[in-house]
Amino acid sequence: MQVDSRQVKHVPVERVRLQIYRVLTQWGMPEDLAGTTADLMAETDLLGIDSHGISMLPAYENKLRAGTLQIGSRPRVVRDSLCTAVLDGMAGLGYPVSAQAMNLAVDKALEHGVGAVSVRNSHHFGAAGVYARIAVRRGVVGLVTSSATTLIMVPTHGAAPMLGTNPIAFAAPTARHEPFVLDMATTTVAANKVKVYDFHGKTLPEGWAVDDKGRSVTNAAEAMGYIFEQRGGGLTPLGGTPAMSSHKGYGLAMMAQILGGTLSGSALAASQMATRKPGDPDDIGHFFLALNPEAFRDSGSFTEELDDAIDTLHKTPRADPAKPVQVAGEVEAQERARRENEGIPIPPALEAKLRAICERSGVEYVLSGD
Repeated sequence: MQVDSRQVKHVPVERVRLQIYRVLTQWGMPEDLAGTTADLMAETDLLGIDSHGISMLPAYENKLRAGTLQIGSRPRVVRDSLCTAVLDGMAGLGYPVSAQAMNLAVDKALEHGVGAVSVRNSHHFGAAGVYARIAVRRGVVGLVTSSATTLIMVPTHGAAPMLGTNPIAFAAPTARHEPFVLDMATTTVAANKVKVYDFHGKTLPEGWAVDDKGRSVTNAAEAMGYIFEQRGGGLTPLGGTPAMSSHKGYGLAMMAQILGGTLSGSALAASQMATRKPGDPDDIGHFFLALNPEAFRDSGSFTEELDDAIDTLHKTPRADPAKPVQVAGEVEAQERARRENEGIPIPPALEAKLRAICERSGVEYVLSGD
């Protein structure tokens, strides 16, 4: 049953950030790393990406209890050269090491034109786009990819999940417009978006998820079972079916795996499963690339030309007069403006989970009220 919108609380982003921070520090995360993580998770909610913000706390608590997440660990640099570096996440949450890696890549790009930083032995890092946004805020182009630990994607012509959602994000700075920010899963939809549909009691669109016989599943709770609990079934690659070019989503997922995992030395989850023991870290890998436009052309000319390109796309004749043609990043910018005013939506199912986490952790619940 779909949740009545009147039951959904709207909470100021500052309180969402505070709730995340208090839970993380109570779990044992150092205050500076918890601050970075809370900032990034709250920003994700503010952008309307509910699947990767505060709703991730229940999953992190499960990892903490299973011993696969070392919440108190601090990242370290293990290789460093003029334009490249490798960081070890030390089996901690992926947010602090990823912010450090993206900023290090930008530092190198501003000095040398290009910076590429790889991360190994990490954990879930939230939405890839928030790291690409770090790059554009500092005036450079950013590319982010990541491997994953949960087998969710069923390869084209396959019958079982063998890859994760393996996200890709790309961002480019502008002068007049919102920055171009593409943030996408390589599955038809991110697994955590199915979770959000489950929280809200909404029916899934056809083709997002399949059962162990390849049949479409539209019940969100049932799809959650196939995605997270059962062998067989899962999410389709971007495209959905071979006829709709699912091989492209499958190929992009492998590209993200190669850059995010193989390059850094992090494990391929499908191979790791055969030897993984209880308590072994997830060993997720990430990749961060920064390009300084001023290394390629005159100062200011890149953003000026990108603004002109966006102007041109905005002038595309509309198929529906009520729906403007937009570019990647604009929908999130509009949602950010709305949520800065109205707050972050917390549906009842998520609120119950967050209250339970706070009770178990001995943390005050600060999300009450509108």
